[in-house]
Amino acid sequence: MATRTAAQRRAAERAAYDAYLATCPARHLLDRISDKWVSLVLNALADGPLRYRDLNRIIAGVSQKMLTQTLRALERDGLLTRTVTPSVPVRVDYQLTPLGGSLLPVMASIKAWAECHIEEVQTARMDYDRGMAAELPVPGPWLSTPPR
Repeated sequence: MATRTAAQRRAAERAAYDAYLATCPARHLLDRISDKWVSLVLNALADGPLRYRDLNRIIAGVSQKMLTQTLRALERDGLLTRTVTPSVPVRVDYQLTPLGGSLLPVMASIKAWAECHIEEVQTARMDYDRGMAAELPVPGPWLSTPPR
């Protein structure tokens, strides 16, 4: 049996990851990065650090609770850093880490794709909904309630 270096062992472990398996840790990461708020935060930070209030202003519709939870989760995952500058008031900036920056091209592409194809998706949804409505059974006498 040949001995393997630590780097070879890590490479073999990475190759063993399979997000289709329920126990795979990569599945949890996919869950995190597929969140809409994560996508919007990462894209908002593409041009450099931002303060919390700037992120809150840029990302319309996000609650303070969701923005705070999202920022904490991204910091925990190593995708962004939180820098506190002591001042009055305290200044807090959020910035992508190199790891977060490596995810940015994918997230930016998904955002751009959604913005480019939303009309097609909306049309497909309306067509589908019309088709589903046409397949619904027409109420017959057995489904109607008798008049009082």
